[in-house]
Amino acid sequence: MQTPIPLFHFLIVAAALFSIGLAVAVTKRSVIGILIGLELMLNAVNLNLIAFSRYDPVLLRGQLFALFVIVVAAAEVTVALALVLRVYHHYGSIDPDEMNQLKH
Repeated sequence: MQTPIPLFHFLIVAAALFSIGLAVAVTKRSVIGILIGLELMLNAVNLNLIAFSRYDPVLLRGQLFALFVIVVAAAEVTVALALVLRVYHHYGSIDPDEMNQLKH
């Protein structure tokens, strides 16, 4: 029988994934890079939810919350990419620094 992976290992991986996502979201200059950082952070949250849910196998709350986060992330990406396409059509660039006025 295999020994289960301890919770500590899941938390370390999730913290590293969240830190990488935060660094990407803060340092990238393109909107697509920021969206990738946000998705990494949401995946770190999902990893934490599933890891903690292993210790409460009857209620399955962690899996349900993770499923909800995945659905919200998919909707967020859809809306964000639609906004990126509209901004690119209007400004000709997706650089956030160039979007400093409402009227062009």
